[in-house]
Amino acid sequence: MSDLPRTPSLRLDGRRALVTGAGRGIGMAAAAALAEAGASVTLVARTAAEIDAAAAALAERGDDAQGAVLDVSDIAAVQAFFRDRPAFDILVNNAGTNRPRPMQDVTEQDYDAVLDLNVKSAYFVAQAAARALIAAGRPGSLIHMGSQMGHVGGPNRSLYCASKWALEGMNKAFALDLARYSIRSNTIAPTFIDTPLTRPFFEDTGFRDSVLERIKLGRLGTVEDLMGAVLFLASDASALMTGSSLVVDGGWTAD
Repeated sequence: MSDLPRTPSLRLDGRRALVTGAGRGIGMAAAAALAEAGASVTLVARTAAEIDAAAAALAERGDDAQGAVLDVSDIAAVQAFFRDRPAFDILVNNAGTNRPRPMQDVTEQDYDAVLDLNVKSAYFVAQAAARALIAAGRPGSLIHMGSQMGHVGGPNRSLYCASKWALEGMNKAFALDLARYSIRSNTIAPTFIDTPLTRPFFEDTGFRDSVLERIKLGRLGTVEDLMGAVLFLASDASALMTGSSLVVDGGWTAD
């Protein structure tokens, strides 16, 4: 038969991608996935040494990757960053933080630290990326790194839940605003992922056991578990997806 359907390509050749918080962990893995698929990837973070090392590792593999120092909490710096560069076809909005503690112990400083980075910075990075795509007349894919905690609650996670639920709402509204420009917006919602940021928490065996009890597949996530989701949402394979969330949680939210 000559009319068999063809699987949309997962290749990203000729596309430009930006990953925030890309010096290590989930951000580094996202950058590696996009670069391996052929994208030209710009990795950004606040720490020059980390971002330079990550970009160099990808370049050594033969990927098209470069690092740039950017504090995404500095909105003026974010706007200048996007003004000075061609539009990015793909954004992975990954920079984020957490200050786990009971809600009765949360300070105003804690609130500002988590909500400013996880919500405000994510919003204005997405806005700058979308404005550049609109001005260039290009379609694009905005991918926001959410969390299972943007779908459920959790003890000692009031700030983190607030920020990730906000990200889910923003994402849906972004999708509606940007659809007429063929710019898609989606989130990835991971469970607990073993990274340098989370590893110290798992030294508490009680906490680790409580987490593993909720993850039905019986293990912590790895950054590799998220790379396919990033690639899928960045590529033509997800061309009809916008305003959605890919929940990669090992079954945490299934019950």
